[in-house]
Parts: sequence; C-alpha cells; structure tokens
Amino acid sequence: MIRHCITEGLLRELPQVDVIQLRAKTLDAGELLKRAVRLRGLFGGTLIVNDRVDVCLAAGADGVHLPSSRVAPSVLKRRFGLRLVVGVSCHTLDEVLRAEQEGADYVYLSPIFESLSKPGYGPALGLGVLGEVASRVLVPVIALGGVTVGNEAACVAAGATGVAGISYFNQ
Repeated sequence: MIRHCITEGLLRELPQVDVIQLRAKTLDAGELLKRAVRLRGLFGGTLIVNDRVDVCLAAGADGVHLPSSRVAPSVLKRRFGLRLVVGVSCHTLDEVLRAEQEGADYVYLSPIFESLSKPGYGPALGLGVLGEVASRVLVPVIALGGVTVGNEAACVAAGATGVAGISYFNQ
C-alpha cells in the first residue's frame, strides 16, 4: 500500500509515508518554494508540489498534483520530461478515465468517506464506487477523504493502490 501525506509545510515528525504532497494554496511562490526545498532536504521519498510546476522544478521535487480541471498531464510531461510525476484529483469515474487517458501517473479519488477537510466535494462516494473505479482503470487510484487508520485496509481491499490524507497523518 502506498501512503500519501498531504501537508501545508514541514511536519513535526516525518510519518511512514511514500509520498509527501506539499499543498499550501494560500502561500506565495517564494514561501512555497522555501518549504518545498526544506522538505526535499528532509524527505528522500517522492515529493509532490500541489498545482505549481514552477515550484516543483525549482525545488527539485518529483512531481506536481493537479485539480480535476487542468492541463493534460501529457502536455506537462512533453514540456518538462517524462520523469515528472503528475497526479490528478478526481471525484467521478469519468474524471479518472480522462486523467488516465491524458497520461496521469496516479489519481486521487475523493471523498471516499465523509471528511472534515474536504466538505465541499459532494457526498461520500463509498467503497463500492472506489472498487468500481479501481477495476476500470490501470492508473493507480489513491483513496482520499475521511480515510483513517481504521478504514485504510478496507480501501485497499476495495481496490485502491493506497491512501492519502491530511488529517489522517495528524491522528
């Protein structure tokens, strides 16, 4: 199972994760770059910067995570190299199919469960939808939204390649 930790900055302790996504939408590019450079120095795993290819490249991060309404991942890979990891946030099967077709390396599917940190993205999709989506695509599907220590195994059993979370890693 792959674990993605979504954070706004430096973590007090680095959790046992494979991927850290730096997501700090309110920061200017300079402060975001400082945080990304510091995380890159502390974390040897995959470092993803949310929505900012410029900061990703300048910090030596591994990739960028995009919203569902975005440029095609294949466009970024042609421009910046195939090694650039590109993930996409998705909320429906159609969005996941589009992201896969356009070259995404992974997708977040959310919200799987009710979530305090993702309240505006509609009702929880549930494990059934997660399983259906994961069975229809080859791209890794990462479960996001309301994921806890108690339900992460159910996400993987349903077909998720891994789990992601904001509050999950603050439990």
